[in-house]
Amino acid sequence: MKVFAISDLHLSFSSDKPMDIFGGAWDNYWQKICEDWQAKVEDEDVVLIAGDISWAMSLENALVDIKEIEKLKGNKVFIKGNHDYWWASLAKIRAALDDKTFVIQNDALRFGNCIIAGSRLWNIVNQTSEDKTICKREAMRLEMSLEKAQSMRNEGDILIAMCHFPPFDATLADSEYTAIFEKYKVDSVVYGHLHGKDCRAVKYLEKNGIKYYLTSCDQIDNKLVRIL
Repeated sequence: MKVFAISDLHLSFSSDKPMDIFGGAWDNYWQKICEDWQAKVEDEDVVLIAGDISWAMSLENALVDIKEIEKLKGNKVFIKGNHDYWWASLAKIRAALDDKTFVIQNDALRFGNCIIAGSRLWNIVNQTSEDKTICKREAMRLEMSLEKAQSMRNEGDILIAMCHFPPFDATLADSEYTAIFEKYKVDSVVYGHLHGKDCRAVKYLEKNGIKYYLTSCDQIDNKLVRIL
């Protein structure tokens, strides 16, 4: 079993919100992702999608996009991004997905010897008082997910955490989030949210024994990143 990751698909099959207005990296980007995905992924593999899945405002419209993802090979695992406004009732989302598509929210999943946990997180740069409140809440949700993962973990298992926002600032300094990952001995972290040719981003980083992967699709040439 292999594990791949990508994020920030920003699909809009149910609305007119093309991404190519943001530059050449977005030209035919979904076609490029699909071609790479189908070439790399087998049915038993896992693809992690770290938020900003659909521009839709309702689950009904988001399902138009999600069904396009469900056509692709492998097991798919979602977490919420800051633009996933359609993400409301967890029970309704899970009921609408096929048997190879999963969401994580305050819990964790096992695939073979790999356990997947995570949460959206939030902006940690130039915070307002509201940002600080949301960050504390997201830290609690991350711990809930990782506590569940810890209760499932056996010797030799690999723990991968998904988040949408970067868990550190542009200087890659330690943060409350990186401390939580270290507390639970996470092996790898995938994150997204960062876009554009001028963004200060590092695609791969090893920090305090943890591997961090940036997976925003425009930052990784619209190709899945191999995590495991």
